[in-house]
Amino acid sequence: MCGVSVLLAANGAPADMETVQRMSDALAHRGPDDSGILVSGQVGLGFRRLSIIDLSPTGHQPMATPDGEAVIVFNGEIYNYLELRDELKLLGHSFRSSSDTEVLLRAYLQWGSDCLSKLNGMWAFVIYDKRRGILFGSRDRFGIKPLYRYKDRDYVLLASEIKSIRASGLYRSRTNWGRAARFLLHGQLDETAQTFYEDIEQVLPGTAFELDLKGNMREWRYWSLEDASYEVGSDPANSFAELFEDAVRLHMRSDVPVGVHLSGGLDSTSIICASARLRRKANANGALMAFSYIAPEFDETRYIADTIEQTGATLIRLETDPLRLWDVLREVLWFQDEPIYSMMPLVSYELMRLAANNGIKVILNGQGADETVAGYPSYFRDYWCTLLGNGEIGHAWKEIGDYVTAQGGHRPRIFTRQLRRLAQSRLGSVSAYRGFAHWWRRRKNLNHRWFTRQLTEQLPEDGSLAPVRLNDSLTYSVYHYPLPQILRVEDRNSMAHSIEARLPFLDYRLVSLVFRSAPNWRMRGPWNKFILRQAMRERIPESVRTRVDKMGFPVPANKWVAGPLHQPILDLLTSRQTRERGIYNVDRIIRDVEKNRSSTEMGLGGAIFDVAQFEAWSAL
Repeated sequence: MCGVSVLLAANGAPADMETVQRMSDALAHRGPDDSGILVSGQVGLGFRRLSIIDLSPTGHQPMATPDGEAVIVFNGEIYNYLELRDELKLLGHSFRSSSDTEVLLRAYLQWGSDCLSKLNGMWAFVIYDKRRGILFGSRDRFGIKPLYRYKDRDYVLLASEIKSIRASGLYRSRTNWGRAARFLLHGQLDETAQTFYEDIEQVLPGTAFELDLKGNMREWRYWSLEDASYEVGSDPANSFAELFEDAVRLHMRSDVPVGVHLSGGLDSTSIICASARLRRKANANGALMAFSYIAPEFDETRYIADTIEQTGATLIRLETDPLRLWDVLREVLWFQDEPIYSMMPLVSYELMRLAANNGIKVILNGQGADETVAGYPSYFRDYWCTLLGNGEIGHAWKEIGDYVTAQGGHRPRIFTRQLRRLAQSRLGSVSAYRGFAHWWRRRKNLNHRWFTRQLTEQLPEDGSLAPVRLNDSLTYSVYHYPLPQILRVEDRNSMAHSIEARLPFLDYRLVSLVFRSAPNWRMRGPWNKFILRQAMRERIPESVRTRVDKMGFPVPANKWVAGPLHQPILDLLTSRQTRERGIYNVDRIIRDVEKNRSSTEMGLGGAIFDVAQFEAWSAL
């Protein structure tokens, strides 16, 4: 896990060493263990190293082939590097190090861009191939590791974080107001290639590119959920269990200590229980450490206690409060480069700090399970609509009944609501309906109570309709929302404390298996994540496996905003800086802040926090 920075002088001038150094220095937190700069003609490569595999100097980057004709800078981990190394040795390759970086470089020399299909891991890398006069780069299938790009007439800049591009001196920072409007009006983050900085975009997940020395770029998608293939077999749950165990085994490959973030939910419990089993088999030394945060309003203590008893892990709890979290907001936003999706990332940031203070350099986390195995409550509606859309009316009625029996609700009302959703989605194919829906959304946005037209008129047009079928909704979750924003936050929060975050549920084999399984292996009766629940039978505590509620490091944001954070937020919103921004109807916002304080049932805490954090971000 490291920091990558690349400068291409597309105007033919030599790359400037000092510029590359500034870009690299801005990423020091991503790699405190080593650094390197290489300048060759028009190309400059910078690297900051966090040593996880092969701690010796032979893992130094930029790493070149013995003849110097190919040079790589690589951020991430190739979990199957040992298996690939053996395959490459049989093909005649020799190795000077035990690092996955050298395996990746050799894989490119052997297979070219086809090497990507062989990789199991998370990555963002750039290879300067002097033989072909190109820069070849890629980002992993799900975008776990970041890569940003800025291009003008003279230069192309690539970097692990936006702050590296800003530090180059070749980019003048300016706000992308279309992006800002999407966030403030709709809470959207990271669902497209655009960022909050005009002309800086992210390289999209699952893509690769070739960049010639004149700055011409060819980009293509090398992997997609639609093309993912896996032989499911007659027992998907058993296949899932075996694959999951192997995914955790690969993700535990490390030459430094590994810990786990533990909530009382299915995902992190499955990971820590698998980790404990694998450690026992390997006779691993030292305690398995689990880091947890429990808000008093969302007490998961009994589930965590059952998991600690089964695994024998050492539990280390984060103790914090809303004011302490507010105090780190600007620090978090600096590391993130962009606003965050809620107050939960502030807790995650402090959990990473806690892990670092306890000597941990690798954290296993459960991100990705909700968006692939179907963990959010909204997916029940999508499952029912899928059944109705397939004409399985009786099946849908039964599934809704089983759900209501366990979780409550009114069966006929829920059934009718899903019929209405399905009908509306089919109306979306009618151009007149789409036109009316677009007009109505635009009218509503332009006359927003909190924001002036200076902002609302910047909102880009969006004629898309929300998916209503389960597989479509999950695909949207992976590509657009919410997974991309969750992965961005996870990467920056971990790297702020020089920790590598690893996500076993995003092993592409596991995801491919789930997406090739029938919908009722994700949702069934009252159960979400049905395939995971079946796979974890007798592998995790039964109290966790059979719980139907979902939390996952939650915070009572509305209560905090109406209580201890009321005055700090009010001070920020009434500041001269906020009023002069020109995009707010400040007095209306303040009135709603006061109403929310007296009646938290208004549920405005998240929206109020978004305005406050945007102001804090704007001042950085």
